[in-house]
Amino acid sequence: MTNDSKSNPMERRSPLVEMLAIAAPTIATMATYTVMQFVDGLMVSRIEPASPVYIAAQGNGGMLSWVPISFTIGLVGVINTYVAQHLGRGEPRKGAAYGWVGVWLSLFIWLGLLPLALLVPIAAEHGLGHEGQLLDLEVSYAQICIVGAIFTMVGRGVAQFFFGLHRAKIPLIAATTAVVINIFANWVLIFGHFGLPAMGVTGAAIGTVIGAFCEMLVLLLVFLSPWYNRDFGTREMWKPRLKPITDVVKLGWPAGAMIVNEMVCWGYLMTGLLPNAGKAAGESGELHNAVGWIALRFMHVAFMPAVGMSIALTAIIGRCMGMGRPDLAAKRTWLGLAITVGYMGTCGLLMVIFREQAISAFIDKDTDPEVIGKMIELGGWVMIIASIFQVFDALGMAMTGALRGAGDTVWPGMVSVVSSWVCLIGGSFLAIEFFPSLGSLGPWIAASGYIIVVGLALFVRFLGGKWRTMQVVREEGVPSLTQTGPDEDLTAPPDAMAGVSPGSP
Repeated sequence: MTNDSKSNPMERRSPLVEMLAIAAPTIATMATYTVMQFVDGLMVSRIEPASPVYIAAQGNGGMLSWVPISFTIGLVGVINTYVAQHLGRGEPRKGAAYGWVGVWLSLFIWLGLLPLALLVPIAAEHGLGHEGQLLDLEVSYAQICIVGAIFTMVGRGVAQFFFGLHRAKIPLIAATTAVVINIFANWVLIFGHFGLPAMGVTGAAIGTVIGAFCEMLVLLLVFLSPWYNRDFGTREMWKPRLKPITDVVKLGWPAGAMIVNEMVCWGYLMTGLLPNAGKAAGESGELHNAVGWIALRFMHVAFMPAVGMSIALTAIIGRCMGMGRPDLAAKRTWLGLAITVGYMGTCGLLMVIFREQAISAFIDKDTDPEVIGKMIELGGWVMIIASIFQVFDALGMAMTGALRGAGDTVWPGMVSVVSSWVCLIGGSFLAIEFFPSLGSLGPWIAASGYIIVVGLALFVRFLGGKWRTMQVVREEGVPSLTQTGPDEDLTAPPDAMAGVSPGSP
């Protein structure tokens, strides 16, 4: 293969087109999750009689259930890295073993999580100080989601195999299927249709589990299909293998710790600090809690597609590093960063312009007019604060994805853990203690500071360049650059991109 631009597909193809061809399905997959969360919240907000307690209970319950499984989500995220680096080295069949790691680790961890479902009432009542209807509803939601978490965990693990293989359309199809089924199931179960009783918030939890099961089912059917087994040996690699498992645990535990810590801190912010700050200001804690969850729905609209770009960058950078091309990895990182910053910056601007309309969309018209006015005013200020940190959040997401693709997970994890407790938790307590009149705006300002600090720190880490010399895959027999094709087109057709022909064994 020559380096002449006429024979080099990457020189002929626009880098932007190349990036979007890989990232767009991944971003769309994350966008479907956003749609699901958004519609779920909208449906729950319409439960009668009108009250902010329902959306607060769903948000709290979702966070209480997500915290225990978030470590697994972060842990299996590095499956993407291993599969992508093997792809870059011309060894795509070795990635199947890592796909199975997602299944086995998820099953093992889920069995250990089941007893935690029994502790949810204690955590919500004594840890967060919740009571009454809010407590009952959020506990029911969380326990159902924890029991059904196996579907989410296995699904996310297998999806990382497809992301690393640069076949992100498969997770997109699975996620879209899940969203459609989840919305229909919620409509039936929340409001009671086809002869079923109206189950409210509990119905929303069951609908979420049904959607997760369908997503997992689609992914496993493709993963175990005859054509994937033919090209990648996915059925042959089903037995647990020590090396792939230890590889994922070794590289993935910092990412898992980073996510679970972030979920603990954000969970405490949403379920504990916001209502407590509202009470410190002499106002309803449930109202401040509900407004926080409404605003977070719109933050997800900005955040989740950025998560998609982060996952895509992990796959792209992983493949570039597997090819021995850190220079190409850097170029693709800057491009991905520009796209992410542009998108989230635009979302931040829209948050300011349409803040009142956004908040009012989640408030039932039968709610007390005085409560409506307070929720719109408070929510508007929360949206303004959120708009400030959008660009920095984009910076952090892009850098996290790029560094993870190169195998740099420990340092980012440490920065995130320290910053979250100092800025987010510590800053929130200081705001409540010394500026109680701010109400829940104080903790939101602290959260903004946390996101800004992490984004800048990860940016500096990337500029330092240590990631350029990291090695994730070290087996002997690494193809030379001429064998792997240093200028290989990252958007080649799937069979060519995977290094196999349609008829290969």
